Amino acid sequence: MHAASLSLATFALFLPACFALNMALGPNNVLSLSNGARVGIRTSVLASSGRLLAFAVMIALSGVGLGALLLASELWFTALKLGGACYLVWIGVRLLRAHPASLPAAMAERNMQEAPGRTGTLARLAKQEFLVAAGNPKAILIFTAFFPQFVDRAHYAASFTLLGTTFLLLELAAIGIYAALGARLGAVAHRTQAFLWLNRVSGSMMIGFGVTLALLRRPAT
Repeated sequence: MHAASLSLATFALFLPACFALNMALGPNNVLSLSNGARVGIRTSVLASSGRLLAFAVMIALSGVGLGALLLASELWFTALKLGGACYLVWIGVRLLRAHPASLPAAMAERNMQEAPGRTGTLARLAKQEFLVAAGNPKAILIFTAFFPQFVDRAHYAASFTLLGTTFLLLELAAIGIYAALGARLGAVAHRTQAFLWLNRVSGSMMIGFGVTLALLRRPAT
C-alpha cells in the first residue's frame, strides 16, 4: 500500500470517528451481546466472521461504486431494508419466546458450544450474523457516505482499502467488547428469570431495530 495513501492527520481523525460507529448499539452488536451471554465469548467472536464477511463485501462494492448504485435504486433499497427488517423482527420474536429451563442447563449448553466440534451451532450463528449485517442498508451508507470524507483522491484504491481494513479491525474489537460484556451478564445471571429478562430486552431491541429499519428512507440522490 502506498505510504501516501492517507495522511497521518486524516487517519487520526478517522480512527475515533470510525470506532464510535463500530461501538454503536445496533442489531449486530446486540447479537454479540446475546451470544456472549448464551454461548460464551469465544463462540460469539468466531460467529462474527459472518458479519465481517458481509461488511468486507459491502466495502468492496462501495469501493467500486456499486454501493452508491444500490442506494440509488428505489426497488433494491426497499427490498434490502424490508428483508433485513423482517429478519430482525423474526430474531427478536425468537429471543422473546426463548425460555431457558435453568441456569445450570444454560451454562451447560454454553460449555458444550464452546467446546471444539460444535460447528453446527457456530455455523448457524455465523449465518445469522451475516444475514443481519447484509440486510442493513445503513452499513452501505457508512461505506458510501462516511469513507469518502477521508479518502485520498490521488490514491483512491489504496486509501479506501486502508479505511476498510481499519474498519474491520475496529469492528472485531467492538465485537470482543460486546461479547465479553454479554458473557459477564450471563455469568452474573444466577436465576432463570434473569435469563428471561435478558432475552426479552435483546428481543425487544431487535424488533425495535427491525421497525426502525423498515421506516428508513432512501437518501436523496
